[in-house]
Amino acid sequence: MTTAAIREWRGGPGGFRWRHFDLSQDEGRAGLQAVGLDGMVHLALVAEETRPRCTVHGDGVIINLRGVNLNPGAEPEDMVSIRLWVTEREVVSAQFRRLMAVSDVMEAMDRGGGAGRAAELVAQLALRLADRAEPVVAALNEDIDALENDVSEGAEAGVRAKLADLRLRATVLRRYMFPQRDALSTLEIEALGWVGPADRPRLREATERVTRLAEELDAIRDRAGLVQERIADARAERMNRQMLVLSVVAAFFLPLGLLTGLLGINVAGMPGTETSWAFWAVSGLLVLLSGFQAWLFWWIGLIGRRHAK
Repeated sequence: MTTAAIREWRGGPGGFRWRHFDLSQDEGRAGLQAVGLDGMVHLALVAEETRPRCTVHGDGVIINLRGVNLNPGAEPEDMVSIRLWVTEREVVSAQFRRLMAVSDVMEAMDRGGGAGRAAELVAQLALRLADRAEPVVAALNEDIDALENDVSEGAEAGVRAKLADLRLRATVLRRYMFPQRDALSTLEIEALGWVGPADRPRLREATERVTRLAEELDAIRDRAGLVQERIADARAERMNRQMLVLSVVAAFFLPLGLLTGLLGINVAGMPGTETSWAFWAVSGLLVLLSGFQAWLFWWIGLIGRRHAK
């Protein structure tokens, strides 16, 4: 529509009108300006950084929602915002980037399945946002399942980096899910005459689905933390075994080194210096001492496995 048509268009009797603007285009920004919204509402719709919220303003509400970014080449956790001004007879929405859920709702309208009320449109949009987010969360669940299997099978190479990336993605998604739940819950419980009995159950359903997604993201973060703890425990156990081996070796050679060092001091009065078989006697003593130490270490469980009596 042209700017003049937007300003003059009033729609037919009954129902409501929905005007959607792409703020990445000059025409979209000019069209939104031509609507003539209240200054606070206009600023809320064109704000570059937003978080999900629902704010009552006069006879309408300002609603910011977020959806996963499914545009080609984009990361799903780089969530796309949609800003709405909703009254009984009008919905004005704006976005800077394409949001698949909006396209879904528009396609449903083309097929004759559009909303008959403004609140119903918000509920449809919120449900479609949840529908689009569910496969992304399901993929994260599959990723953490695969990482848990890798750790269980002992394949830890590269798992720590994958876990860190997965936890970051889940955290970014979760950052917007709980505020979105609160925004939808606020719209449901506000005493707005145009939010009827038929609209509140759908808003409640959208709220519950967003809550479930947020809880799944919490569970994914917790599972990732547990996997990291398992990796840390396995590394600590390997380190302890290695330290035990070093300790046993050091303890084994400590008395042998002490004895040979004592016999190797270059002072007068050393026994056996004039005896031809003294070297073999000392060697035999070292062998006996080594055998005794091996038996002692086995008996106290430092090497091998001590059999229960």
